[in-house]
Amino acid sequence: MNALVLVAEDDTKQAEVIRRYLESEGHTALLVHDGRAALDGVRRHRPDLLVLDVMMPVVDGLDVCRILRRESDLPVLMLTARSTEEDLLLGLDLGADDYLTKPYSPRELMARIRTLLRRTRTSGVAAADPVLRVGALRVDPLRRAVEIAGRQVACTPGEFDVLATMAAEPERVFTRRQLLSGTRGDDRYITERTIDVHILNLRKKIEPVPRQPVYLRTVFGVGYRLSDGTRGR
Repeated sequence: MNALVLVAEDDTKQAEVIRRYLESEGHTALLVHDGRAALDGVRRHRPDLLVLDVMMPVVDGLDVCRILRRESDLPVLMLTARSTEEDLLLGLDLGADDYLTKPYSPRELMARIRTLLRRTRTSGVAAADPVLRVGALRVDPLRRAVEIAGRQVACTPGEFDVLATMAAEPERVFTRRQLLSGTRGDDRYITERTIDVHILNLRKKIEPVPRQPVYLRTVFGVGYRLSDGTRGR
């Protein structure tokens, strides 16, 4: 699984450490040291994954992530010295796929990278899957595309995986742990709150009234289910 990984880290020594670990696993690493260079690098080289430090000069990592999510579903792994749950949820809310706090073990970083690359690559294996339709919602595993009533919906990789998992079994009640397992495999570092953030963002994108969802229903005390938008509560 050789990949092109763009590393946006203003600490040049830390960036070199990441590069060496990536190259030891057969990947190609491109290093940049500010947010504007990160945006240029993504647009120019189209990497398979972006490792993005939050505290970046010129354009900070949160703004980089926000801008990229308007243009691409590129997997983004954010690095930060901030460790509060609010920071984690903010990063995920902006579209990051994973979030690692400093200081971290390079081995843990590589494990996170492998998980993201594996999930991205294996999603292509499901290309033969039929288009999933739930009411006016259309989820296409081949194109990793989502439409609601004919309108295209831009989803992050994590949001898409949650929605595709639920669309494959409409009306099934999924626990957060089941949805987490379906999108992250055995990555034990990501919390179940990640699922809540993805559901919240998806509701903003597909629900007629996000605060009164008719598709992504909450089953209190259990988790979530995906309905066709026509059934009563």
